[in-house]
Amino acid sequence: MKITETIRKRNRAGVLNGSVSLALLFFSLQVSADEQAVDFARDVAPILESHCLRCHSDNIQKGELSLSTVKDLLSKGHLSAGNPDTSYLIDMISPDGDAPPEMPKEGTPLSDQERETIRRWIQQGAVWPEAIVIKEKSKAGRDWWSLQPLKGVEPQLDPTLPAAWQSNPIDRFIAAELKVQGLTPSGPANPRDLIYRATYDLTGLPPTPEETAAFVADHSEQAYERLIDRLLASPRYGEQWGRHWLDVIRFGESRGFERNQIIDNLWPLRDYVIRSINEDKPFDLLIREHLTGDVIGKDQPDVEIAAAFLVAGPYDDVGNQDAVQAAQIRANTIDEIVSATSEAFLGLTVGCARCHDHKFDPILQQDYYSLYATFAGIHHGEREVASAGQRSSRQAILQPLTERRDQLTKEKTDLQTGIAARADAKAEEHAAKWTRPPASRQETIETFAPVEAKAVKLLVLAQEMNPIHITGYRIDEFEVWTAGENSRNVALAKNGGVAVGNNRVAQDAAGAYGPQLTIDGQYSARWVAAGNELVIQLREPQTIDRIIFSSDRPNLAPTTGDANFVSEYRILASSDGEKWTEVANSNDRKPVNDAHRKLRLLRLETTEEERQTQARLDRELAEVNKQIAAIPALPVWWVGNLKPAPGPFHLFLGGSPQRLGAPVTASSLSFLSEVAPKYQIENVRPEAGRRMALAEWIVSPQNPLTPRVLANRVWHYHFGTGIVETPSDFGYMGSRPTHPALLDWLALQLQQNGWKLKTLHRQIMLSQTYRQSSDTRAEAAQVDADSRYLWRFPPRRLAAEEIRDSLLQICGKLNLQMGGPGYRMYQYLSDNVSTYIPLDAFGPETYRRAVYHQNARASRIDLMTDFDSPDCAFATPRRAETTTPLQALTMLNHQFTLDLANALSERLQKEAPGPTDATVERAFALCFGRAPTQAESASCGEFIQAHGLPAFCRVMLNTSEMIYVK
Repeated sequence: MKITETIRKRNRAGVLNGSVSLALLFFSLQVSADEQAVDFARDVAPILESHCLRCHSDNIQKGELSLSTVKDLLSKGHLSAGNPDTSYLIDMISPDGDAPPEMPKEGTPLSDQERETIRRWIQQGAVWPEAIVIKEKSKAGRDWWSLQPLKGVEPQLDPTLPAAWQSNPIDRFIAAELKVQGLTPSGPANPRDLIYRATYDLTGLPPTPEETAAFVADHSEQAYERLIDRLLASPRYGEQWGRHWLDVIRFGESRGFERNQIIDNLWPLRDYVIRSINEDKPFDLLIREHLTGDVIGKDQPDVEIAAAFLVAGPYDDVGNQDAVQAAQIRANTIDEIVSATSEAFLGLTVGCARCHDHKFDPILQQDYYSLYATFAGIHHGEREVASAGQRSSRQAILQPLTERRDQLTKEKTDLQTGIAARADAKAEEHAAKWTRPPASRQETIETFAPVEAKAVKLLVLAQEMNPIHITGYRIDEFEVWTAGENSRNVALAKNGGVAVGNNRVAQDAAGAYGPQLTIDGQYSARWVAAGNELVIQLREPQTIDRIIFSSDRPNLAPTTGDANFVSEYRILASSDGEKWTEVANSNDRKPVNDAHRKLRLLRLETTEEERQTQARLDRELAEVNKQIAAIPALPVWWVGNLKPAPGPFHLFLGGSPQRLGAPVTASSLSFLSEVAPKYQIENVRPEAGRRMALAEWIVSPQNPLTPRVLANRVWHYHFGTGIVETPSDFGYMGSRPTHPALLDWLALQLQQNGWKLKTLHRQIMLSQTYRQSSDTRAEAAQVDADSRYLWRFPPRRLAAEEIRDSLLQICGKLNLQMGGPGYRMYQYLSDNVSTYIPLDAFGPETYRRAVYHQNARASRIDLMTDFDSPDCAFATPRRAETTTPLQALTMLNHQFTLDLANALSERLQKEAPGPTDATVERAFALCFGRAPTQAESASCGEFIQAHGLPAFCRVMLNTSEMIYVK
């Protein structure tokens, strides 16, 4: 209910109205010596913050009431200074007999002592200093750990540590915390496990048997360091770590929401990410390019595409004619960009401050709408992305052709203008010959002298809505009547009539857009034609004298008036289907509208010479247009569009664009202003300037969040869990760091080494911490079951992409082609809304790495989805790892794994054609990177003899050892 209305109905005596001055309200009362004076800031404000502001703040205003300042209490008459008994505020917080108080509706009611404090405050004059604005306090303040400056304190040397653990600061950090937890590190991993771990980690693929054998045999101290350098230099590295980053930035190649149409031109963003990571592009530059690539990369397509990050998320393109709903959809669109940006780069859920100040982190609603103002000019969509050279070269080829086209167009226009002048002069003369009514969408009847026919043809010369071009018309019934007394409709399906013509077919869809015409007199038989003729074939020759057709017949369905119907036509009959005779036409009918009238007059007044000249001009124009069309178009990519967004911008109270709050300008986040200097930009500045300023603030050396978040992401992908377990939430609801000093040290190393990831990889992977064995120890597991403190290397299951890519590589089928448009492992059907049907069988065109699959939202890919490949409708900073029956069933029975089992069998027959023992040994080397034990060799040999080599390969591809790294 609206409390204001309740106040008016009660009409309390003594309630102040808005005309009473503040001086009268805040009068001084003599406080008795035995009654303590109530201080608003000390005694009352904490009560309102704890019990009331969750619903009654400036941002929310439930019941149209805010308790942030005294303004609402005064203007709406909720209290009477000096008289609590006539103050509505007291009624709302007090119980009514046995009934609980009306307020607060959520949370714990006020205690008797708190109610008494409010009562005494009102009794003493309800003094609320104007300077005091109360806010609901967030759980975390500006002193939250992740908002503090980076501290680069290295741990002291511990002489009790093994020498190998003393040189790398990472090891000293880890060892120090292990000692606190009462744990000790594990010994080094064996060489086979280490090369598998490192190779999968950096490339997402297993090492080849030859690479494994060479590494195991190399006992030099530099062998492992050379391995890391080789892997970091591999193009496979960018594909693996590019996939990680694409997860973080919610890269998806369909629009999402109800229509979820495919996006065929976003793949350059994927290639940009892979290329940038392979090149070891400084990550602060990559962040700048993501936010402002269209500005700093102007005329550089390989850089400009980076800004597609802003529009790579789901996008509601359904549209809404209602202005209120359209505004809400637009607000939702900007919200998605704000959330994606803040979570990816800053590790904060700024999106939670859309409707009110953040409940848990010190993020104000004003901070959210400052970012909203920053991105307000971004609109989803595609546009040309090309270099200045590309544009210039294309224009040089195009210009002479467009000049020729303009010349021909002018000649044709001049010719038609002259014909039109004659047509206007003789319009009445011609119109006098049009004696019949125009063609009717409800029913058009043509009668003629009896003629024998085996087939009847409707030749469409024009349609109502576009008299010049036939784009598609609708016919719901076509009747052919025999001559004589017992006339009957021989076009009916039951009488043997068959309709032949072209339906309009939706692109990339399985079925026709309109139903096949059946001459049955039913509404369901509507025909949406694409060609200019419709032929009715009769069962046998008939003598006919009447044709009736319609596109919107009232007795079939209510008249809608929106059918594009046949307006100009000829009707022909044939006794053999080869020779045709015209039996009727629309020449003497009145035109259906003025456009048809003008076109008919032009045709009547055009001479044969003019017709030939016009035909020549049309041919030459067609040829020029063909040459223009043959010129390669400039690339068009889904990179978004900029539109002016000068503001003014406001807070949206409760997140609603219909409830405007205080004005805001584009700025950085206020809660970091003491650490990273705040900027503020007036909204009249170009939108790109706002994003430039934001990008510079995000990667500022003073901003501690960005390097902390990025360093933690790198650690997360190396060890399976980050130092902060929630990679995109460094706030109160996220996890606390297990090694905060180590995280700061890594973040500083990242900055000091020019934001280069490869340097950070080497520092981490060369540590003894990373090179530990993954063997478990019962006593350590009791203390730290998940190895969060890294007393051993945490083993992991391969990600969905790694499983699929590994199967292809092991079986000799992996195609390492990089970049370009993706392939599909689904059938895509689209007819306003889109459907993605998983393929039952995959051809060789799908044997590329999984990162190049056209990753559509809400699409299912059997093996990939079963192994927790995420739906890219959302960012996925941390992959799930489930165990389900579908995983085993898919791996065992899907045609993909069956095909690969056969491929592995063929590979083994080529590479190890000798005794069964040799075949088994090669299979183990390919699949596991090791030799089989004697027992394994014997057992596998027996299996091959009993069931054949393909069955053995199928078993090998279904082993746990294939999909776990330790």
